[in-house]
Amino acid sequence: MTAPDGWAVGVVVPARDEAERIGPCLRAIRASLRASGRPQAPIVVVADGCRDDTSALAGAALGPADAVVVADLANVGAARRVGTAHLLRLLGVDHGRSAASRTWLLGTDADSTVAPDWVAAHLRLARAGAAGVAGIVRVDSFAEHPPVVASRFEGSYRLHADGSHPHVHGANIGVRADAYLDVGGWPRVATAEDHALWRRLRAAGWPTVSSIDPGVTTSGRRGGRAPNGFAGHLLALGEAPGRPSATAARMGGGPTVDATTVDATADPVAVPAP
Repeated sequence: MTAPDGWAVGVVVPARDEAERIGPCLRAIRASLRASGRPQAPIVVVADGCRDDTSALAGAALGPADAVVVADLANVGAARRVGTAHLLRLLGVDHGRSAASRTWLLGTDADSTVAPDWVAAHLRLARAGAAGVAGIVRVDSFAEHPPVVASRFEGSYRLHADGSHPHVHGANIGVRADAYLDVGGWPRVATAEDHALWRRLRAAGWPTVSSIDPGVTTSGRRGGRAPNGFAGHLLALGEAPGRPSATAARMGGGPTVDATTVDATADPVAVPAP
């Protein structure tokens, strides 16, 4: 699964009741992997607490190198953690088949579609020395919100002239495997797991880059999956000015695996000694 450039890549997608969106999400990921020269790179979908056909639809859309992990965690941090542990096994990091320092772990959300150059953009930054990359998101539609939400979002979503930004989104994040393992992986939190992982990377001294280049389009729906997540932020933008937002501070045919066989509380994996 390692490409000629020496990098192994995989993608983790947590999903909860995303039957309407999981198909476009996975097609966009596969197209981006193909455009980067990695058509067979593995995708792991974590169907967490789904009451609809998300798991079946994901399994039908994926290939033999991919996986659907069926879970009932009700926790997006734990879901990403379980999915990443499974992805590391698929990539062979826990068996020494792939070097952790040349393995890029990508994350997005099931209500999002990645850009055709998403994988390539992440890898350009990884090859330049980044151990963590935070990209930006664009909202597909504000139709479910009052008209003021679109203008408030655009006005508050800061992008710097040098191409950097202050945002962190689980829908658009990449981490080198050795850095991920060093900081203990995704924290088991129901909200803001993306910011928590980012803080861990920075606190440990790993080089991180916040770039506008990796692009992802995400849903502007009112009903999100994570409490006080991105949907909550959009809802807060429609409220009266001055009312505090719980999210405003942090907005600055593959196989199916039963997650009961995966310990969500365990360490991600142990990298063998060289």
